[in-house]
Amino acid sequence: MKLFAAGISHKTAPVELREQLAVKQSAIVDLAFVLKCFGHLDEIVLLSTCNRIEIYGTTRHATGHIKSLLPLLCAEPRDLDPHIYLYEDAAAVRHLLRVAAGLDSMVLGETEITGQIKNAYEIARSAGLTGRALNRLFQRAFQATKEIRSRTGIGRGAVSIKSTAVELVEKTLGDLSRQSIMVIGAGQMAECCVRSLVKRGARSILIANRSFDRAIDLAIQCGGQAVCLGDCLFEMPDVDVVIAATSSPESLLTRDDADNVMRSRHIRPLLLIDLSVPRNIDPAAGELENVSLYNIDDLQAVAREGVQARERELTACHQIIEAHVAALVQKLDEENDRPSVEYLKDQFLRKAFAGPLNLLLTAT
Repeated sequence: MKLFAAGISHKTAPVELREQLAVKQSAIVDLAFVLKCFGHLDEIVLLSTCNRIEIYGTTRHATGHIKSLLPLLCAEPRDLDPHIYLYEDAAAVRHLLRVAAGLDSMVLGETEITGQIKNAYEIARSAGLTGRALNRLFQRAFQATKEIRSRTGIGRGAVSIKSTAVELVEKTLGDLSRQSIMVIGAGQMAECCVRSLVKRGARSILIANRSFDRAIDLAIQCGGQAVCLGDCLFEMPDVDVVIAATSSPESLLTRDDADNVMRSRHIRPLLLIDLSVPRNIDPAAGELENVSLYNIDDLQAVAREGVQARERELTACHQIIEAHVAALVQKLDEENDRPSVEYLKDQFLRKAFAGPLNLLLTAT
């Protein structure tokens, strides 16, 4: 049995490529079954976040074909090979443990990825897509992450990419209590943004969402105002910042939309931040005069500031990970060497019927 991890991430591919492979949560199980079938896999977990799309699995075959599975997620034919990484056995274990602990994230030590991995694993487990090997692997990853959080300072002061976006708004425009901010979306990603905004002093927040009831709920939480998604363009001329944070696969703000908004603003600058993958704001909108547009990759440079203290904890983190990698690999090797239930059953039946069968052959 081969254990592997394959994927692309913010380290190997830009957002314009990652967004083409992004998988909606509602389609995770169906696509995982397709990948399992095409890849001749025994087990699989499919992970899709803003910053990475990864396949964790096991197979009894050679892994040379694994890289060809990721293009199956792409709506259009693309040469992804230069962007795909593939790890096997101990290297695959090490990679997942690093990812789960936030050591491979855009923001070193961020904790959001741990919850995303737990969700992806639970979806696969509930669908019957995991077995002994992946169950052990992911449980080990969560144990290692817990140990790293408790024994090191890697997560101390760590921020998510969402709070980094809020920090960018504050650095660009100053006192948030004086700014009018529109957040497009009302899901978990948008909610994180809103909480960070309120914590930094924002008072005027508009929530625009396809589900108006959900927009109302979030607006009540932050003391803001709910706006129908269809009306957000009418409200946009009066805001200072627009943060798009949805899971919509479509562009919600085109260049023409932004151009019309700017005509109504009388040259007043507009800050656009697109946290969505796929992107919700047309990149061409950033070409307009007095419009500043940042996508999730642009925020990486901002997130790197102040990370030196957490980098000093990396040695201790790696030592913990290596101990867990060695323990899990040894356990999996022992189980691979151990006869399977099917093999033992076959041997038992052979021995049980060997005597009567020999007597029958002798009699004939």
